[in-house]
This record gives sequence, C-alpha cells and structure tokens, in this order.
Amino acid sequence: MPRSVPLRRTLAALLLSCALLAGTTACGDSGDSAGGNTTSASPAADHSAASPSASAERQRLAKTRFVANAGLAAGATYQWIVKPYRAGTFEKGAEGRTFALVKAGLAGGFAYNRLKAAAENAKGDPLLSKAVAPLTAGIASLKGLGTKLRKGEAGEGEVGAFESVIDSIKNAGKDAGAEVKDKVPSTSQLTG
Repeated sequence: MPRSVPLRRTLAALLLSCALLAGTTACGDSGDSAGGNTTSASPAADHSAASPSASAERQRLAKTRFVANAGLAAGATYQWIVKPYRAGTFEKGAEGRTFALVKAGLAGGFAYNRLKAAAENAKGDPLLSKAVAPLTAGIASLKGLGTKLRKGEAGEGEVGAFESVIDSIKNAGKDAGAEVKDKVPSTSQLTG
C-alpha cells in the first residue's frame, strides 16, 4: 500500500523550492532588465567605476589587518618579554623562570610572525607601505630571538631589539594614519 507524504513535508519542500528559485532569480544578471542587448561600453564603464572603490576597500582592509597584526605583536612583546625581563623573572634562580622563558620564547616567535604579516599587510596601502618598508630589516633581525629567549640566552640587547622594532612599527603606523594599540594575545594564540 503506497504511503502518503505528510502535509508538513510537502509544504516544507515547496517553500524551500520557492526560496531557492527566488534566490537564483535575484542573483541573475540585472543588466538586461529592459529586454534589449547591452552595449559593449556599459561593462567597461561599470568596471572602471568599481575599480576605485575596490582599491579603496583593499587599502582600508590592509590598514585594518596591519593594525591588528602589529597590535598583537606589540601586546605579546610587552606582556611576555619586556615586563618579565624588567621584573627580573628571566634571571637564574628567579621564581617561575622556566615558565616565563617558555612563554617568552613562544611570544617571540609569535611576535616575529605577526610583524611579518603586518609588513605584508602594509604593502596594500601606499602610505603605510612607504612608512613600513625601511623596517623590514629590523623585523627580519628578530627571527631567531624567540629561541634565544626560550633557552634563557637573551639579554638586554635582545629584549631591546624587540622593543625597538615594536616602537618603530607603532610610529610608522601612526604616521600613516593606522594607530597601533597593544592587544595581548591569549596563551592559545601563542601556541596555535
């Protein structure tokens, strides 16, 4: 004996079909609404009109990403490298030294990674790109410092190098209209 489909299922399938049909119709090409053919000049005009706004959007996103990445690098550096170093936590015999060194090593690697990303983001904005370009050598010099921090081999020079690069990035961002504020990443962000 054939089994009838419940009314609710039929109604749900009908509504879903109508919604999909309406969605695909709404997403169709609206350039031919009068039924006539469009001229070849119209798509070119649309493309040139969209290009400046797309470029402005790309620049805005470049600044936003730069600020986010540089802020995370600055927060990690100050929270887990500079502050513990100044408090004497990295010195031999200090309470919590091992944990602080491991966190500093992770923060150093994290900060280096975020600074590289910030420098890459800066390339999307002409003013920011010019401001950050001279700092890429300083960022590159931080590459192995995370390991030195973790091993307890870092001193005033290494901590100062991180602090100097962070301050330079912040100043470059401020000069280009992208002010960077410290944002302390979570421990899971450092390890992930």
